[in-house]
Amino acid sequence: MDSLYLLIPVALVFVAVAVKLLLWAIDSGQYDDLDKEGWRILADDDKPDDSAGTQRENDDRNPGDDDIGGGHRP
Repeated sequence: MDSLYLLIPVALVFVAVAVKLLLWAIDSGQYDDLDKEGWRILADDDKPDDSAGTQRENDDRNPGDDDIGGGHRP
């Protein structure tokens, strides 16, 4: 019975802290848009890497531009 004198105030303090944290989260906008993060993962916002652009530029060159045989251009 003596432990209840300690446990009840401790439990009330925990509840008060939990309610204060909940109200802080609501006021700071944590629960404003719950769907945005779920849809963000599905969005295709990947930027192509630079090596793909360089490869496309190399593919657009004329076939005669290749350095066959390791020669240097003047």
